[in-house]
Amino acid sequence: MPGNDSLIKKALPAADRRYFGRAAAQLLLADAVPYAVDRYVFHADYARVSFKSISYNLNPGNWAWDHDSFQTNQFMHPYHGSIYFNAFRSNGYSFWQSVPAAFVGSYIWETAGENEAPSPNDFINTSFGGIVLGEMTHRLANEITNNHSHGFRRQLSEVFALLVNPANGFNRILTGKWGRRTPSLTEKDTSKINAEFSLGFRRFESNNTNRTSDRDFSWYARARLSYGLPHQNYRTPFSNIYIGTEIGMNDKSRFNVNLITVYGSLAGWEISAKSKFNHLAILSTNYDYVQNEAFFYGAQSVKMNLYSSLQLPAKVRLTTSLGAGPVILAAVPSAYPYYDRNYDYGPGLGLSAGGEINVAGKAYFSVSYRGGWFMTVNGNRSHYFLHALSGELRYKVIRQLSICAEPGYFTLRGYYKYYPEVNRNYPYVRFSVRYDCRL
Repeated sequence: MPGNDSLIKKALPAADRRYFGRAAAQLLLADAVPYAVDRYVFHADYARVSFKSISYNLNPGNWAWDHDSFQTNQFMHPYHGSIYFNAFRSNGYSFWQSVPAAFVGSYIWETAGENEAPSPNDFINTSFGGIVLGEMTHRLANEITNNHSHGFRRQLSEVFALLVNPANGFNRILTGKWGRRTPSLTEKDTSKINAEFSLGFRRFESNNTNRTSDRDFSWYARARLSYGLPHQNYRTPFSNIYIGTEIGMNDKSRFNVNLITVYGSLAGWEISAKSKFNHLAILSTNYDYVQNEAFFYGAQSVKMNLYSSLQLPAKVRLTTSLGAGPVILAAVPSAYPYYDRNYDYGPGLGLSAGGEINVAGKAYFSVSYRGGWFMTVNGNRSHYFLHALSGELRYKVIRQLSICAEPGYFTLRGYYKYYPEVNRNYPYVRFSVRYDCRL
């Protein structure tokens, strides 16, 4: 006769079951596959791992900051961490239960995946960045597959969800869920996704001489997705997610990913809820990756945000936001290269503020500010102030189509112990056509 644990497990809905063995195996697979590719396909020297190198890397005193490229450290490592996280998240574990997987997977890779010394920046970027990207991709993939479509459309949604979250797609194949429709509406995620898609032209400039970014307008495309609403289910982690992406041509006429920013709510508290005026406090975790032809920046942070809205006469609505919190680790561009790296690493304090005036759902004017102070812990002896200010004027031509104009600028101020201080400004302007819809 089966034990009580077996009976309880059989009684649980499939969505509530946890599969530790399968999750652990997939976490190890997320390390084994890239290692095998590096070692046996690309024959990379750093992949020639031995017991001697692992023993060396297990000593905490041997850890050292690395000098890899900005894209490798600030995007590839967080993406790898999202696979560790989703190895458990897609096998029945909750958000908080899946968090340790990102740290464990990162530690295994740092100590046994390469023969190079483990680096603190890789461990932090992979773990914290992986958690943010992991939960975001987990929810988006579920939203894509939780529908009642069939045939070609069903297969297309499965493929797209696999690209968004490989761990979840792999488990759907493994468990036979691939191509199967959701059996019950109770399993469907009821959170709504609002989307904005923009296409237009932009120009970056610099107040520094001999900058190739001072050139004519070039095209760009941007997508913004908003998952859930701040005032709903705010006690549930990532019940509200904001995703921003931007692509375009860089100063060498090459296609480039210029922006990936992810905001995920962790917890919320209602301060005031009235028909015309309300306040809501939200604790969020954030991932930022910026790399355009004039400026670059990457970080993971935690922030406390205050959101307010006020309904005014004549169909005018005012919304504001104010946020502050610690930056766990930031990669800040340095005017003076540190070995082979053109950026410095350090923690800091981030600030943000914004507001929007909505006139009858037809005309919108918004302004936003993001700034921070950072102290270098690896790189040149320095500290930095970063500022980004932008405004946007948007007018709805028809129900879902708008024309937009957005001026703004980035400012970088660097104070060095052994070099002259740096004060650089990067103004820009964007013009676009925007289409908004609900997915």
